[in-house]
Amino acid sequence: MFSQTTEYALRAMSCLALAPDQLVPTTTLADMTHVPPNYLAKVLQQLAAARLIAGRRGVGGGYRLARPADQINLLDIIQTVGHLERIKSCPLGLANHGSNLCPLHRQLDAAAAAMMKMFDGVTLKHVIDTPGSVNKPLCDSSRTQEVSIGGSIKVRPSKS
Repeated sequence: MFSQTTEYALRAMSCLALAPDQLVPTTTLADMTHVPPNYLAKVLQQLAAARLIAGRRGVGGGYRLARPADQINLLDIIQTVGHLERIKSCPLGLANHGSNLCPLHRQLDAAAAAMMKMFDGVTLKHVIDTPGSVNKPLCDSSRTQEVSIGGSIKVRPSKS
């Protein structure tokens, strides 16, 4: 349903939400999310350009959320790296359809509208704090205890 890039962006953002006040290096995020580091770096650049994350280069650098997890919804992330769009006119360009969608395209448009509404209503905070979850979503949080950042600081899942 979604591109691999979108999946990677959602994983990375979820992991950053687990360490809200820390800069997390790209290599650490790549390890936690099981995403190739070079590909993840490009995804992170897109997220930074959209001001969803903020980064710092160099030793002790990395990325963190640009605003609290409860202020970033999944649709923001999806629209930054992918495209979820409504159908405004006939995708086939048929003159007799114009802006009047045929039954098939009306259904596809309704599905897109429902998905956009649903993703717009779900924040990163909701994703990482869903009760009853066996594991933290979209990243390997078991690795968060193993990866050291800047020597002594470790990325740990947020308790709040």
